[in-house]
Amino acid sequence: MTGETVYHADSRDILAELMKETSSNIVFTMVQKYQDQETREEKYEFPEPRILKKAAAPSGKEGTEYRLPAKPVLFPVWNLSEKILVLVDEAHRSHTSMLHANILRALPNCTMIGFTGTPIIAGRNRKRTHEIFGDYIDRYTIEQSQEDGSTVKILYEGRKAEAQVEDGRTLDQFFDDMFRSHTDEEREAIRRKYGTVQNILEAKDLIQVKAEDMLLHYAANIMPNGFKAQVVSVSRLAAIRYYEAFKKAKTKLLKRLDLLDPKLFDLSEDEQKDLDEETRFLMIATKKKEVLEKLEFAAIISGEHNDPPSYKEHTDKTNHEILVGKNGRFKKPLGEDPLAVIIVKSMLLVGFDAPVEQVMYLDRFMEGHELLQAIARVNRCRKGKTRGLVVDYFGVGQRLTEALAMYSQEDIKGALVNIKDELPKLDDRHRRVLEIFRSVGIVDIADVDACVDHLRDVKLRADFLERFKEFAESMDVVLPRPEALPYVYDLKLLGFINKAAANRYRDERLNIAGVGNKVRQLIDEHIVARGVDPKIPPISILDKDFEKEVGTIKSQKSQALEMEHAIRFHLDKYFNEDPALYKKLSVRLKEILDAFGENWEALAKELRKFIREVKKGREENWSGLDPKMQAPFLGILSEEYGKKISDQKLKGFCEAVVEIVEHVRQEIAVVDFWRNRHAQNLLRTWIINEVDNRNLLPFEKQERLADRFMELAKALHVRLVRS
Repeated sequence: MTGETVYHADSRDILAELMKETSSNIVFTMVQKYQDQETREEKYEFPEPRILKKAAAPSGKEGTEYRLPAKPVLFPVWNLSEKILVLVDEAHRSHTSMLHANILRALPNCTMIGFTGTPIIAGRNRKRTHEIFGDYIDRYTIEQSQEDGSTVKILYEGRKAEAQVEDGRTLDQFFDDMFRSHTDEEREAIRRKYGTVQNILEAKDLIQVKAEDMLLHYAANIMPNGFKAQVVSVSRLAAIRYYEAFKKAKTKLLKRLDLLDPKLFDLSEDEQKDLDEETRFLMIATKKKEVLEKLEFAAIISGEHNDPPSYKEHTDKTNHEILVGKNGRFKKPLGEDPLAVIIVKSMLLVGFDAPVEQVMYLDRFMEGHELLQAIARVNRCRKGKTRGLVVDYFGVGQRLTEALAMYSQEDIKGALVNIKDELPKLDDRHRRVLEIFRSVGIVDIADVDACVDHLRDVKLRADFLERFKEFAESMDVVLPRPEALPYVYDLKLLGFINKAAANRYRDERLNIAGVGNKVRQLIDEHIVARGVDPKIPPISILDKDFEKEVGTIKSQKSQALEMEHAIRFHLDKYFNEDPALYKKLSVRLKEILDAFGENWEALAKELRKFIREVKKGREENWSGLDPKMQAPFLGILSEEYGKKISDQKLKGFCEAVVEIVEHVRQEIAVVDFWRNRHAQNLLRTWIINEVDNRNLLPFEKQERLADRFMELAKALHVRLVRS
C-alpha cells in the first residue's frame, strides 16, 4: 500500500542476504527460516552439550554407552543495526524456542514487536508473552472486547451423557477401572494422550447418546434464537460417526415430540417447576418442530492417504467451500439455510469466522492456546446474540477452567464464565426492574394499570426498558434450566406491562429487540393470552371504536392517560401535513392538561370533547381553498406573516396560495424530483420570487417561507400529484 518493494525470504540463505543489506527493505519471512536442517557452507557455532543422557540398556545389565542430545544451531550475527524493526504476528509457541533466540542472535540490536491473541506459556516457569518480548505497548483484553461490543461473553456448561461401553459400565467407570493403579496425575496424563480412551470416545453407542443429548440441548437453547452449532470430536472417525448419529437423533427426537402429552402445555409455572429438564427441553423444541424437521448436519475433516471411500464426502475441499467457505451454507442464518450443526476434529478451530455460530460442543480435551482459539469461534457478534456457549462433554466439569489457569488472569479474564455464575446476575436484574414499581408503593406488578400509569414519564420509561432488557437477556441465558422458572411469571407480566406502556404512550422505543426468541415467545404468548395482539398497533383516535375501547379501561386516570397519548401520537403523526393547524391543537392540548391537572374524571371528559375536535381537522370555509392540499399552505403563510390579517390581505394570500400550489404540483410530479437537488433549488427560487413579486412577506422572511413550503410539498407529495 505504501508503494515500497516487499521481499519474500522463502529460504534461510535468502533471508540472511536480505538482512545483511544496509538499504531500507521490507522483508516477509516465516520464523522457521531461523533454523538449519542441512549442512551449509557458512560456519555456525555448535555449543558444547551440558547434558549427557544414558542410553537404554538391556534388562538386567548396566548401560555403559552415552547418547548426546541434538546439537542446536546458533546463528551468526547478520546485522548490528539499531534501525531494524521485527514485527511478529502470532507471537506465541514458536517464540519460546531456539527460533526466537536465533532472531535475537542474528539481529542483536533490533526492536521487536509481537502481536498475539493467545499469550505464550512456556517451560517450567510458564514464561508469558511480555516476558519474552518486553513491556506491553497496548493491551486489548477479552473483557474489554466484551465491554466494547466487539465480542460476546462465552458461558461454560458441563454436561454428561452416560452410555454403557462394556459390561454395563459407563465411560467414567470403565476408565477408573482400567487405570485404577495409577495416580490422579498419571490418569489425567493418560486421558490427555487418549490411548484406549480414544477408542471409547469413538464408540458408536456413546456417540449416539451424546448426539441425542446435544441435539435436544440445541433445539431447546440455541435453535429458538436462530443460531447454529459446532461439535468438536476426538478423531476424524468420531466426527463421521457423529454425523450419522445426528441424523438418527433428529428422527428420534421428532418422534418423541409427537408423543409428548399436550396437557403439559396447560401446566402453570409452579407445576412446570417440578418437570425434569428433558421434558421442559422437549416442550420448547415442540414449538419449533417445523424448523427441526429441516435441520441438516455436516462432518468436515481433513483428508489423508488411504482414506476409505466413505470419508470422501467429508474430506472433499470443494464441498468444504460450499459448506463453510466465504459464502458457505453454515454462515447463513438458520432461516435461510438449514445446515445447523458442523462436526470437526481439528479443522475450523482457528481463523474460522461464523457469527451465526453460538454454541460449541466439546468432546475432546483441549488446553492452552488451542482452547482459547477454539472457543473464540462462538464469541463473534451478531444481532440478537447476547453470548456464546461452550458445552463440555469430555467428562470433568472444571477441565476448561483448569486449562486456562496457566495464563495471566488479566489476559484471559472473562474468557469463560460458568453458566451458574449467571444466576446471581439474574436475581439482581430481576430485583432492579421490580424496584421501579416497589419504590412508589406498587408491591404487586399484577396491577398492570398502576404500573403503566407510573411509566408516564419518558425518562422513567427509558430506565424501565433498560432494566427490563437486562433482565430478559439474563433469562434468555438461563432458560430453559429449572433455575429460571421462579422468574418466568414476572417476566411475562413485565413483558405485558412493557407492551401496554408502548401502546398507551405510543412509544416505539419500548421494544425488546435483541433479546432471544425464547424470551420473546414467552412474552408474546402471555400478551396474546391477555387479549392483545403484539402485531397490531394501538388503536387510533380516528378509529370508530376508539371511545368504546377507552371505556373498557377501569380507572379514570388510565382512561385520561390513554386519550392524552393517543392525541399526542395523532398530532405528531400528522404534524408535517399541516404544521400550522397541529401546532394550534398541541397548544390547546397543553392548556387542557394544565387546567385539569390530576382531576382525572374531569380531564377524561374534556379530552373526549377535544378528540372530536381533533378528528374534524380542517373543514371547508369561505376561502374556498381545499382543506387537505391548499389550506395547509395558507396556514404557514399566515403564521409567517405574524400579524392580524385584513380581509383584503387574506384574499390576496388565498389567490397566491392557489397559484403557488398549482405550480408546485406540476414541478414535483417530475420523476425523481426529490432526488434532484438542482430541480428543488429552481422551485425554491421560484417560490421566493413569487412571494416577493406579490409583496406577501418582508424580504427577511421569504427564504424561510420557501423552505417551509418545500417541506410541506414533500409531506403532501402523494396527495398533490394524484389530485
